[in-house]
Amino acid sequence: MLLTLAHWLSQTVHGFRVFDYITLRAVLAALTSLTISFVVGPVMIRKLTAYKIGQAVRDDGPQTHLVKSGTPTMGGALILVAISITTLLWADLTNRYVWLVLLTMLGFGVIGWVDDYRKVVHRNPKGLSARAKFFWQSVIATVVAIVLLQMAATPAETELIVPFFKTVALPLGGIGFAVLTYFVIVGTSNAVNLTDGLDGLAIMPTAMISGALAVFAYVAGNKVFALYLAFPSIPGAGELVVFCAAMTGAGLGFLWFNAYPAEVFMGDVGALALGAALGLVAVIVRQEIVLFVMGGVFVLETLSVVLQVASFKLTGNRIFRMAPVHHHFELKGWKENQVVVRFWIITIILVLAGLSTLKLR
Repeated sequence: MLLTLAHWLSQTVHGFRVFDYITLRAVLAALTSLTISFVVGPVMIRKLTAYKIGQAVRDDGPQTHLVKSGTPTMGGALILVAISITTLLWADLTNRYVWLVLLTMLGFGVIGWVDDYRKVVHRNPKGLSARAKFFWQSVIATVVAIVLLQMAATPAETELIVPFFKTVALPLGGIGFAVLTYFVIVGTSNAVNLTDGLDGLAIMPTAMISGALAVFAYVAGNKVFALYLAFPSIPGAGELVVFCAAMTGAGLGFLWFNAYPAEVFMGDVGALALGAALGLVAVIVRQEIVLFVMGGVFVLETLSVVLQVASFKLTGNRIFRMAPVHHHFELKGWKENQVVVRFWIITIILVLAGLSTLKLR
């Protein structure tokens, strides 16, 4: 929106051409979404508190969590509002990738919103059934996979790039690409949701990973850098830098209110949406494996649940004291802040490892 205005104004004032630079708009997007979060956050928290949209806490978990009962939830809507407004303001709205990622994020956000609404407003502890939730996630992810497949102009846009190797790229074919896209989007969405169990635990890694993906999007969208670094050149992918910057800014703004002791929780409306957005951006810039590395904390949390359920069903024994694994460490005696900060540190290391693949190839 503002880019279109800048283009019009640049016809008479050449200085407005500076807004053609994606890097400038990315910085402005991060600051805009951060500001929106700071301004809207207190208002949203007061509204959620007034309507008694509070979090229910499991009584079989760590006892220290009982004080969290009643804390406003569904705060992820704040993140989605900040990202959406910022993207519409600073991104090139003629770019198909921008609309695809934005609509996918909002689609998964609607699924999470329905789930949260049923839990906290209708007092239905099951919320949206797992089957219904998975069905709608699958519908959106499948449609997105088909759209991306139709948009692919070169074979490189459907290959699986293996990091740390300059020339290793596995051809997936149409079906293989669609299946991979589906699992990355749905898997990342649910992985972030499983991680969102402690104050600030999910949102900080999300903000860091989105910032790293912005770098990959910039490289993929720039022919010169893509050629130099032996990355596939994907026309239009560079505009996702603005979206990723908006996500990082909105995430940091939300962390201001979500840091321990949290004033508001993200809820499924935020976790499912942000996870899906991360997964889709990684698919577009062909960095699915790098996302797996950078999101190691999300992977660990998901695997802990899978292993716990499988072990209990097969042997009747539990591997962890409680799953997801962040609760296991709490029950071992770690304080909540220790778990969160240590998982952040792990994410920083993994994000740096992911970024190193830009040159170590």
